[in-house]
Amino acid sequence: MTAATRLLQPVEPLFLRLDRIGGGRRLAGLRMRRDDASRDRTRRGFAGIFWILAAEALIGVIALVVAVVFAATGHPEAPAVWFRTIAVLAITVALLYFAWRAWLGWYWAYARLRLFSRIFPIVTLVVAAWPGLYPLWMTIEQIVFSLLLIGVGDILTSDHFRETFPRPHRGADDEPA
Repeated sequence: MTAATRLLQPVEPLFLRLDRIGGGRRLAGLRMRRDDASRDRTRRGFAGIFWILAAEALIGVIALVVAVVFAATGHPEAPAVWFRTIAVLAITVALLYFAWRAWLGWYWAYARLRLFSRIFPIVTLVVAAWPGLYPLWMTIEQIVFSLLLIGVGDILTSDHFRETFPRPHRGADDEPA
């Protein structure tokens, strides 16, 4: 057991409740087991994902600082900039949570992280292309955010990760009541 796992053990029941919300009834309890041969490769993949998401968080914080500086110097940004900045930070925190839970083997977290790493870049790039919605610096920030998240999606859709997190088969007792 790692030091971080021991430290977080007292709040694990809270995380399991969040997992149930995030994973739903069918997927919340499904945990993947990794064999020793693939453990290092999976760990390296998640290390890359954590570094990318840390860069996403840093970019989000920098965007917030830029918006605050502009506001403090008498050049306030449009409400869309503030909304986007706060939303990206919240999304990044959620993605970090999903990555952490997927690293622990929870299938639902892998599935959500994979889904969002495919959807968010598309949405972000479409919104960035909207003329005049954001200042140039935020448009560039959105493009960088998208490219980094595409990198996360690329790792998650690799053959190794698809083998490590195979899609669960739906049984007759899994049907909605």
